Amino acid sequence: MRHHSHSHAHAHAHAHSHTHDQEHLAHPGKGHNAGPSGATQWQTPHLPEGEGQAAPIDDSQQDFDLVETAFVEAFAVASDPTSFLRLAGVPFTGTGADGRVLNLLRVEQSHATDVGSLTPHLGGESFRYAQLPGGMTSRRNRLCFVYFDGTETVELSLGEAKALSQIVG
Repeated sequence: MRHHSHSHAHAHAHAHSHTHDQEHLAHPGKGHNAGPSGATQWQTPHLPEGEGQAAPIDDSQQDFDLVETAFVEAFAVASDPTSFLRLAGVPFTGTGADGRVLNLLRVEQSHATDVGSLTPHLGGESFRYAQLPGGMTSRRNRLCFVYFDGTETVELSLGEAKALSQIVG
């Protein structure tokens, strides 16, 4: 194994140095951003020496964007959406952190493709429109859980919906 040392400067204005073990510097190992062919992984942030270990990252939050993408793909073709929601752990009735009781009305999925941009002129009174070239267009998917709190509808993300305290009834 080869070793290398480097320093990390932190917002609290002090730096520390430490050594990482790596087999080859040209091919970074786990915990470092490997080039385009490598996978991104979660890592525990470096701490200044003497401050102990950081709390481990909650496994349920790792790659949550990928979990949400898988949910969108599978929910769209689920033969029984109600059973799929149960399997995914999305409560039909739950209590939010603020104590409100929420009842699930619907799951909304939408897709958007941005093909143009607006840039305001100085002073903000007018704008410039530009059509985006094909390589600069972007696609977005949106997943939303619409609950009713007794007064109005509330839109929650998958993570927010799963965080509700489920009411069994």
